[in-house]
Amino acid sequence: MSGSSSSSSSSSSFRWRSLGLEKEQQWQQRKWERARWPRPCQGPEELHQHLRRPTAACKEPLVCHDMVVQNALYTGDLTEVQRHFSEHAEVNLVIEAKSHDLRWTSHKWGLWSLTYQQELTTPLHVTASRGFLDCLRHLLLRGADVDLAPGGQTALHETCAAAKTDCARLLLSFGADPNATSEAGFQPLHLCRSPDSIECGRLLLRHGANVNAASEEEEETPLHVAARLGLAEHVRLYLRHGANLEAKNAEGQTPLNAACAQPHPPQVMGNYYDVCRQLVEAGACVNAADQDRQRPLHQACKTANPRVVALLLAQGANVNIMTYSGSTALHNILQVAAYRLEHRPELVVRDLLNYGAVRVWPGALLKVLRYCCASPRTVEALVNTYERVRVTEEWTEAVPEEVVQRHPRFFQSLFSLGQSPRALQHLARCSLRCHLEGRLLRALPELHLPPALCQFLLLRFEDVLY
Repeated sequence: MSGSSSSSSSSSSFRWRSLGLEKEQQWQQRKWERARWPRPCQGPEELHQHLRRPTAACKEPLVCHDMVVQNALYTGDLTEVQRHFSEHAEVNLVIEAKSHDLRWTSHKWGLWSLTYQQELTTPLHVTASRGFLDCLRHLLLRGADVDLAPGGQTALHETCAAAKTDCARLLLSFGADPNATSEAGFQPLHLCRSPDSIECGRLLLRHGANVNAASEEEEETPLHVAARLGLAEHVRLYLRHGANLEAKNAEGQTPLNAACAQPHPPQVMGNYYDVCRQLVEAGACVNAADQDRQRPLHQACKTANPRVVALLLAQGANVNIMTYSGSTALHNILQVAAYRLEHRPELVVRDLLNYGAVRVWPGALLKVLRYCCASPRTVEALVNTYERVRVTEEWTEAVPEEVVQRHPRFFQSLFSLGQSPRALQHLARCSLRCHLEGRLLRALPELHLPPALCQFLLLRFEDVLY
């Protein structure tokens, strides 16, 4: 019995090793196929001989191991590049370079090791992605294949990713395909992901790039990419060229959803507002739902961008609609308020309440206090929408002492609500807000109230409760 078990175990182990080796061999085979089956060329003497062969006679790209040639390319040494790639020299070489990504590889039967993944590149890729314009021009004039992609993407892909405008212009003038799809499923326009790449985007569109091309896995258009990264100039460019506002990616997001869902630091909140403003003004649906039934307002509340939230609400975003998980926009902002203090989450909470957001059940206010006490104005806005709040000793225990010490006046006024009723002015505010619930902002201009009283009705922050 034990012998049979041991035999079965050995057989299973053998099959596992065989499967692993087969996958490794398949990966190596695909890698070389992408390089058009380059034949390794060892040593400077042999390389020099092949460099001198006419281009027409060289049917398969060679693998360049000569470090002198590689150094000339990576440093942009035009003199050396001209010397090594002189007339009739082969320019469509393949260079193996180590990437920053690690992968498991097998070197012997059943033995695996974690090594840096080898990437395939060419002299054209190296010079183009580093902005060595003169070297790039020399290689192109010597007949370099402008769309060669041994590593899975063309030189134009890498140039756009690196935002090297002059090199992109030169490649396109030599016939580079602006719609070439990389092995990862991206076209060059998808890789214009930095503010500096805006000119590359203009060049690509001028040469016929498809502004609505979707990436293969994420199914994102260039407008999705630009919106998600807060690239306002790119968004403006793509909209002028007819970008589809309602295209959906693999997660069911429109570009507006993608912009609202992307977390970002306070320093770039203005960029994301500009992106969302352009999309909304162009006609993007402010209530478009993704696969989880999340709308732009839900996502903007998660990222706590007050200006974007105000924009969406002013354009008719549904303030009380729920996601599949049962969350509303108010739930989302209360969940992140303590972690987004620099974003001023209290402004989001106040706007939602003024647009008729369903308030928190009074029995849950203590839980909200525990989560949001680091943002006293968030608590203030919420509490000021109730005529009466039942404050107990638990409220005092829910707020850490260091938080109380930072905001003593506010928390003292909050805790005192357990012993005294609210001020008459506050009760009048609550009555009027309750009467105008859901239409407060539309009705307020018709009341012709003094500005100070209007601000009071709209939950002006006072950092104290009366």
